[in-house]
Amino acid sequence: MTFCPPQSTSDKRAEQAHAVCLRLLTVRSRTRSELAGQLDKRGYPDEVAESVLDRLAAVGLIDDADFAEQWVRSRRARGGKGKRALAAELRTKGVDDDVIAAALDDIDAGAERRLAEELVERKLRREALADTDDTKVMRRLVGMLARRGYSQSLAVAVVSDGLAAERERRRV
Repeated sequence: MTFCPPQSTSDKRAEQAHAVCLRLLTVRSRTRSELAGQLDKRGYPDEVAESVLDRLAAVGLIDDADFAEQWVRSRRARGGKGKRALAAELRTKGVDDDVIAAALDDIDAGAERRLAEELVERKLRREALADTDDTKVMRRLVGMLARRGYSQSLAVAVVSDGLAAERERRRV
């Protein structure tokens, strides 16, 4: 029989913190900042949290750059989010501005516009267009794009073009 020395209280706390992080990471991937916040909320000392987070980062379970890239891909594909909204979401998750910039670097202006055009086209197909009610539709669609993080100038241009194209399509 081998003798195992009793664990110190800080070792036990570190193992508990490690288990908390692993449980959180099995649900979805998280940023270092999110995990640190969860550990802080549960009352773990900063030095315990830092050592656990460093350990998880060393084995690749925490990677803010990878998280940001996945987040951008997912939110653009499912939600049609623009760069501004994505950057704001990542900031609330505690991702550094340099990492955010790198994750958003792949999105060019053309891709951003195409996505906005697709969103507007889908909405316009279901819209009942009265002959004189373009301002109401315009305001609603520009607002929808603005909430998804598109600039006002891009939103107005895309909606104007989309409205004109939809009117022409319905005329034929």
